[in-house]
Amino acid sequence: MDKLILGGVEFKSRLLTGTGKFSSKDEIPKMLEASQSQIITMALRRVNLNNSDENILNYIPKDITLLPNTSGARNAEEAIKIARIARAAGCGDFIKIEVINDMKYLMPDNAETIKATKVLAGEGFIVLPYMTPDLIAGQRLKEAGAAAVMPLGSPIGSNRGIETKAMIEIMIENIDLPIIVDAGIGKPSQAAEAMEMGAAAVLVNTAIACSPNPAEMGEAFALAVKAGRMAYKARMAEESRYANASSPLTGFLHNN
Repeated sequence: MDKLILGGVEFKSRLLTGTGKFSSKDEIPKMLEASQSQIITMALRRVNLNNSDENILNYIPKDITLLPNTSGARNAEEAIKIARIARAAGCGDFIKIEVINDMKYLMPDNAETIKATKVLAGEGFIVLPYMTPDLIAGQRLKEAGAAAVMPLGSPIGSNRGIETKAMIEIMIENIDLPIIVDAGIGKPSQAAEAMEMGAAAVLVNTAIACSPNPAEMGEAFALAVKAGRMAYKARMAEESRYANASSPLTGFLHNN
């Protein structure tokens, strides 16, 4: 599979994973090995340097790229503060911006996300903003210095699939940045669908973590992402309103 490039860093896997909702943190390294995911996101509040058992970093192999997120931020100022703390804690330069005010549907605040992206990109962070799908907001995130854009497929944790498909397709066609579909993907087939659309990658957490067998589910998602990417690169046949026979219908039994 061709490589995913984010902020100048190359990755073989196009499946990003998360650390939340696992029944046991011990499942995380098993899932990472099975899925071959190379980027994992985590809430900064789960980093506990004073308690080894509770510190999520102790369950993530050193060769995995950390993608701390700004979960809990209600505005740009709070997101910027969390990002700076993450860097100071040794979590690296990657940051996933999450700014959420809506507590019912957990929809991202695009305007505040753009503000935070501009500041953090200016400070050298590799910024991956989580956003409500919108072409204009996506273009402004690019102008602000985002390394990729992460539109949601459906409300986070809902497992409802890519309900925003039409908007994400417009973004893929018109924004010259990697588009990573984040949130709502509940099945490997939905991950494959996103990749067939031309998404650069997907981020899956709940569907893997809440499976009775996270490692096996992680592998299933990895295979789906690979299949979807291969299909996109090979270019799929066009759809047709009418039937088109696979074999000739004339010139055999009914010639005369």
